[in-house]
Amino acid sequence: MKKVGYTTGVWDLFHVGHLNLLRRARLECDYLIVGVTTDELSEAGKGRTPIIPFAERLSIIEGLRWVDSVVPQVNYDKWEAWNNFKFNVMFVGDDWRNSARWNGLEAKFQEVGVDIVYLPYTTHTSSSKLRGILDRFEQADGR
Repeated sequence: MKKVGYTTGVWDLFHVGHLNLLRRARLECDYLIVGVTTDELSEAGKGRTPIIPFAERLSIIEGLRWVDSVVPQVNYDKWEAWNNFKFNVMFVGDDWRNSARWNGLEAKFQEVGVDIVYLPYTTHTSSSKLRGILDRFEQADGR
């Protein structure tokens, strides 16, 4: 049976941590579907619009050899995503391990045979850190 993987992200300010997660995910499945969070969902969920526009982030992810299919993520409902794509395994950064949200998702997905695999989060590089650097430059520049 073909093992279909699924993961999502904003993928803003794409960096080596993103690359590592996608590369590692693809090693653990036969087909990898990647959701790219829309600008609107990011604004609603994080209170800010990504620096890189949605269409460009989508294009970046589409260009990666480890990614087989790219879809817009228009909401955070992983159960709806499973109903749409019927994946067998979902990949997420290990910074979410043991959170109430993901513990609940693990239990729900276990009922339909979907495994949640936590992949290493890159602590030394993150989009939040990169965004902070950009914000400091803009403040210093008077923007």
